[in-house]
Amino acid sequence: MPPKRRGPLQLAQREVDEVERQLDSLEKSVKSQNGSKEEALQRCYELRVSAEKTLKTLQNLTKADELAPVGNYDQRKLEEERRLQNILGRLVTLSLELSPPGPSTQAGNVSTKDIDNNSDDDDDSDDNFEEDSDGKDEGDGSTPEKSPSQSAPQIYKVLSDFKAEQEGDLSVRKGEVLKIIKKTADGWWLAQDKIGNRGVVPKTYLKIGVGVNDEHDKDSDENLDEDEDEDDDEDDEIQQSEQEEEEDEDVDEDEADDENKTKASNWSTFRKALTEIDTTDVLSAMGAIPSGFRPSTLSKLLAEEGERYRGSHYIQPELSQSQLSFKDLFLDPDTGRVRARQVRNCVCFNLWSCKMIPTPGVGVQVLSRHIRMCAFDGTQRIFQALSNIHTVRASYTSKDPKTWNFSPRMTSILPTILDGDCFLRCNSLSPNIGVLFELGVTFLRNSTGERGDLSCGWAFLKLTDDSGNPLQNRTYELPINGGTPYEKKVMLEAPVSRRSPGGVFQQMLQARRQPKLIVKLKSASSRTRLQLSLLPDTLLHCLSCVHLLVLHRQLLADTLLMDRPTMQNADLICSPILSTFPVLLDQTDLLDALRSAWLEAETNMSRTQKRDLSYLKQEFSKVYMSSVYFLLHTPSLPCYRWADPPSEEQRARVIYSTLEALKNSQQATGQSASPGVFFDSSHSHLAFDVQELTFDLLSARR
Repeated sequence: MPPKRRGPLQLAQREVDEVERQLDSLEKSVKSQNGSKEEALQRCYELRVSAEKTLKTLQNLTKADELAPVGNYDQRKLEEERRLQNILGRLVTLSLELSPPGPSTQAGNVSTKDIDNNSDDDDDSDDNFEEDSDGKDEGDGSTPEKSPSQSAPQIYKVLSDFKAEQEGDLSVRKGEVLKIIKKTADGWWLAQDKIGNRGVVPKTYLKIGVGVNDEHDKDSDENLDEDEDEDDDEDDEIQQSEQEEEEDEDVDEDEADDENKTKASNWSTFRKALTEIDTTDVLSAMGAIPSGFRPSTLSKLLAEEGERYRGSHYIQPELSQSQLSFKDLFLDPDTGRVRARQVRNCVCFNLWSCKMIPTPGVGVQVLSRHIRMCAFDGTQRIFQALSNIHTVRASYTSKDPKTWNFSPRMTSILPTILDGDCFLRCNSLSPNIGVLFELGVTFLRNSTGERGDLSCGWAFLKLTDDSGNPLQNRTYELPINGGTPYEKKVMLEAPVSRRSPGGVFQQMLQARRQPKLIVKLKSASSRTRLQLSLLPDTLLHCLSCVHLLVLHRQLLADTLLMDRPTMQNADLICSPILSTFPVLLDQTDLLDALRSAWLEAETNMSRTQKRDLSYLKQEFSKVYMSSVYFLLHTPSLPCYRWADPPSEEQRARVIYSTLEALKNSQQATGQSASPGVFFDSSHSHLAFDVQELTFDLLSARR
């Protein structure tokens, strides 16, 4: 009787059992210190490749592939996927524990020898990697994809010179061969050159497919010299590269002591990069993060660059090149108002919705779904934001979590954080300037309580067409790319196989499944266009706050251009509004409180009063001092923290109750926006600080 054939699911289960058995054996040998770490690390990489291959095969299985009916098929398949995800998580942790030490002592010599001795292995791995990336592999097409953050060491060639800008960078020259130790999601890869120096290099400067060491280069050069029919140009290039390498070796021998000092001083940075476990890598290995997700680029800029990319920085006046006058702030001598300034790019747009956005898996609690955006020049070589980074939070329903919506209908004032109606003013000379949209989530890992920000993809809207003309005002459906803005195109979802049959209808269905961001460019009214022309040359913010920004701009111009004794005077200025107003652009709930208080004040004004600029400035100052300024120094108001629901709810209660109390106090006294609330014994205040009233031009200017 012939043996019974096993189904695909049962074969996959056996493969999972075998991988788990080998992993248990490897962990035992590592604990007992049997064998070298290099061998254990190589086994760890092999097991990871096998596990990823099995997981990919398992995910592609369907119930129709089985030879016979299988009970509880979906549940059994899900259990095997969870087992593999746990195995991958264990492998990531084990590979980081087995990472090679630094090049400062004997370990440095060992790692250098590894480069020389394992060149053939690296060549094979590079060839396999090329086949995988080109999509030309044969067989069933189940060749595994390596994670961008954790992959086996590979050989890359430097495309362009890169000079180290800070401690931890590795200076490289064009044509140099590097061994990549670790790939990270932020685009800065840990590399090692031929003499053992290690440092981080931008991935955009590297090209895969070299896979050779020095000895291999010499052998290939000798073979090329023997063959006289080869291309002369290739021979010349090879000879030049040999001469450059010989010169580099001479210089390296002369400066060996300096290099050893550099290795020792920089090793702390490399050791941290090798040993620390990135939360994103672990969650990705566990399957809690869809493919294409990365650590948020714009959130990292906001966290690490301080005020540089915040709206509070861009509303400050910008000094001219001589530092003796202002570049973007002038008064019209006839009207006394801020002089209007036209910029190269001024657009109004509305975030409509996002469709088919993948959702994080189990074990991760999503605290916020949002879009961060900024002006961007469209280049992928070196990322640089050309404006402040503005954030709009998305709403969704539990029935359709893959669809994000913006600007929900509300009976009261729509909060700024939810308002997708925005404007961009930018005076950049870049011909490819546009708006970069980064879809992101702020998550909380349930098991450890770690918080983090992930990018769910990004989209780019270029503001001009191919001819350089401004885009038409209409609705645009932007494809959402995975990865980061400085990576090549990364898919959020698995691409459709070319071998799968399908007609026009199937292609339409597939197009509907692709992640998209819907943005509408629109024209502004003449009044809005006039108000926008009074704002700084570079700013990205919400349209509903333009009138408040204009009033602040007018007060700023009066104080700096009219009230100062001379234009060269840089003494401290007593102005509580100018010193505290920029904070509102970073704490949008306080900006909403000011909008609400000012709206009530405007309803009580006549048409004549609304046209009187001096009256408006006077009333705005009163409203500001008796609402937002009062809230800023209230002890019961918690510190602002992004995507923290308990803190946001408590701040909302304090803001609402305080505004109601101030409103009742004003009605009782019969005075609008009275400063007497500061002397009311029923209200408590923080200890007075002179910086509350001090506007420092030298520290505030851009």
